[in-house]
Amino acid sequence: MKLNTLTYEVDGRIARITLNRPKRGNGITMDMPRELTYCVEKADIDQNVHVIALSGNGSGFCGGYDLVASAEQSLEGDFASENVQDTVLSSAVQGKNHTPNQVWDPMIDYQMMSRNVKGFMSLFYADKPVICKVHGFCVAGGTDMALCSDLLVMEDKAKIGYPPARVWGSPTTSLWAYRVGVTRAKRLLFTGDCLNGDEAVEWGLAIDSAPKEELDQVYEDLLQRTAMMPINQLIMMKKLLNQHIENAGLASTQLIGTVFDGITRHTQEGYDFQQKAAASGFMQAVRDRDEPFGDFGLVSSGVIRSRK
Repeated sequence: MKLNTLTYEVDGRIARITLNRPKRGNGITMDMPRELTYCVEKADIDQNVHVIALSGNGSGFCGGYDLVASAEQSLEGDFASENVQDTVLSSAVQGKNHTPNQVWDPMIDYQMMSRNVKGFMSLFYADKPVICKVHGFCVAGGTDMALCSDLLVMEDKAKIGYPPARVWGSPTTSLWAYRVGVTRAKRLLFTGDCLNGDEAVEWGLAIDSAPKEELDQVYEDLLQRTAMMPINQLIMMKKLLNQHIENAGLASTQLIGTVFDGITRHTQEGYDFQQKAAASGFMQAVRDRDEPFGDFGLVSSGVIRSRK
């Protein structure tokens, strides 16, 4: 497979998957989940690989779905693209030609987004441990990949969260409650606020945090230590612990979350958000959405404080 959105290389016992759309904040396209699945499988069947390292190029890990083009289209207009997958993305995310007085088929959204969920969940179901490094920002759909990984190492000032909870989104992999507990997940998704790296460690979401200049060393130390383990032991430990999450009902939670994600784009608020994006640009619509909360989706609101 030709990789368009990420890179793959094997470094000793470590397979390194790197999101590689830095000019777009490593924004998620329809290609990315498929390429991710392909690379995870390559790492799984390579008996030299003991651990998978997931990271991103550029100023941050991932800014979520690259929806600027589709969000800025008028809902009454066609989305012209030479790329069939881009057309499918626009059709599903917008509900092509959908207006509030027309019939909308939620299964169109579900078919598209559930395929992406399968791609992200390839990290969760990988035989080998996946350790993710988050720097800069990891928001919206980017959190799907981070939370599907087994361990997170974060820059202390990096931001992680799901601002689309405010409008136009529902987390499709639906792992927040399993990673930080129901009460803390409610705290994040009821507000769309973000955690910084230190807060993520305190909340149990990340295993370690470090200043930007020390992050790579902390990350590499954990990768190398994990890579020392026999592959068979790593596989058994991962499957043993993931069973707890699966038994808690993850599959049914993801079904609801994925269907809800489509619904959020077809509420009155979702329609208004898209209309604003079409009129003034996607980023301006996001700023207008987040400004009442005192941030632009990448900055902690300041109400989540350390309780050490």
